[in-house]
Amino acid sequence: MLRSSLRQRSMLVAMASRAVQHMQKALEQMNLKLTEVVSDITGKTGMTIIRAILTGERDPQLLATYRDKRCKHDHGTIAKALTGHWRAEHLFALQQAVDQHDFLAQQLRACDEQIEGCLQAFVPDVEAASPQSPPGRLWRSSRSNPLSFEVQAYLKAMTGVDLTQIDGIDSLTALKVISEIGLDMTRWPTSKHFASWLGLCPGNKVSGGKRYRIRSKPSANRAAMALRLAAQGVANSHSALGAYYRRMRARLGAPKAMTATAHKLARLVYSMLRYGTAYVDAGQQAYEQKYRDRVLTNLQRKAKAFGYQLVHVEDLDEGVASTL
Repeated sequence: MLRSSLRQRSMLVAMASRAVQHMQKALEQMNLKLTEVVSDITGKTGMTIIRAILTGERDPQLLATYRDKRCKHDHGTIAKALTGHWRAEHLFALQQAVDQHDFLAQQLRACDEQIEGCLQAFVPDVEAASPQSPPGRLWRSSRSNPLSFEVQAYLKAMTGVDLTQIDGIDSLTALKVISEIGLDMTRWPTSKHFASWLGLCPGNKVSGGKRYRIRSKPSANRAAMALRLAAQGVANSHSALGAYYRRMRARLGAPKAMTATAHKLARLVYSMLRYGTAYVDAGQQAYEQKYRDRVLTNLQRKAKAFGYQLVHVEDLDEGVASTL
């Protein structure tokens, strides 16, 4: 039930995103550049202006007064962006898109209630906390698309660990992964088996002793998709996972780096759920130092194989160092 409800919620989020795109299209056809001056038209400023337009308001100066005080652009800039034409067919399309947006927001809240009911069936002793944020920005990403109730307590009671301690994994991502893989991790003997089941391991096609395919196999696993999005979220993180992602991206490109980081996340999730281990972030500097030590060890081994020896420049005499 939990898996089906979360999949239904993902479908509603995708449909809502298309409704927002239809709203943007209708505004552009009327030459209204609201998307240029408001970062999110489904926020307070954007929706207030759109609803005022649909009620018949046409004065750009008056429409600009609906801006929130936290809005980046000033009154004059927003008024200039709201100067356009008001053709009836485009207003009708905008009204249809807003109605669809509101209906899907209502459906999404009902879906959240269904999900909360499923979680209460799992752990009935957990009391629901207050919502994380008021319903408004309902889509675009998992972080700007929160559940309408606090799910952290349910997750911890179900799993016994806090998966959100892992960099890049928030409550909704952890809930999606749990709903897809379950709680019995003994079905996979090791974390490598688990990552392979997710489709996050390199290919192993070998013929005549030559490795032909190293790309990961195509997979529609929803847990793997959630982990890939989580891996993308650590791109600018100062954690060890963030440093690993950036190193892989520089060497392999962004798509492969995302898969490689998702593989690490999958093994961390397996370890926490199977053995109850806690996640401790070593930090970016510790990871880079460990990587540097590993590279130096490999260089020393290769030099020794060729009859050479690596020597640190600071350990040499000043005369020898100046000659080098």
